[in-house]
Amino acid sequence: MPIPAATFDYDAALRACARGEQLALQQLYQQESRYLLGVALRIVRQRALAEDVLHDAFLSIWRRAGSFDATRGSGKGWIYVVVRHQALNLMRARAHEIAADEDTVETLLQQRQEHDTGETYALQAGMGKLHDCLGHLEPSRRNAIVFAYVDGCSHSEIAQRLQAPLGTVKAWVKRGLAALRECMG
Repeated sequence: MPIPAATFDYDAALRACARGEQLALQQLYQQESRYLLGVALRIVRQRALAEDVLHDAFLSIWRRAGSFDATRGSGKGWIYVVVRHQALNLMRARAHEIAADEDTVETLLQQRQEHDTGETYALQAGMGKLHDCLGHLEPSRRNAIVFAYVDGCSHSEIAQRLQAPLGTVKAWVKRGLAALRECMG
């Protein structure tokens, strides 16, 4: 049974989640799940997807509760942001999906195999050239590009890994890509 919203301490519940207290997560769920489901439903427009979003959001709340900072906003607001972001991320991912029947998938796979066989040599030659071009970059630019395009890191994650300012990392990536384009051209 939910506690009246005016007396429920969301910040304390999140701090308890950060300490690993499962009861606190359960209380958050009992308190807000029906409202949070509504938030997810307005974004994803399908009940089953909204329920998946809610489930994944609560897992994220549990794992990330330690990152909640009460000086930056309310606990209640924070959990709503987590759900909203989870729903938006799902919609972005689904925007790239294409529905196809089994015959279409089989035909596409067969065409890809035929295409891949003919393109293997060209791909290997191109990869060799890319490797050579990467070797000509200074290490900081090369590492920034590899972290971004191979590991899929954001600029801020790269800045943390390389212990460099964010603006510097952005410049390394931009200039490194320009040098690669010139070298590959």
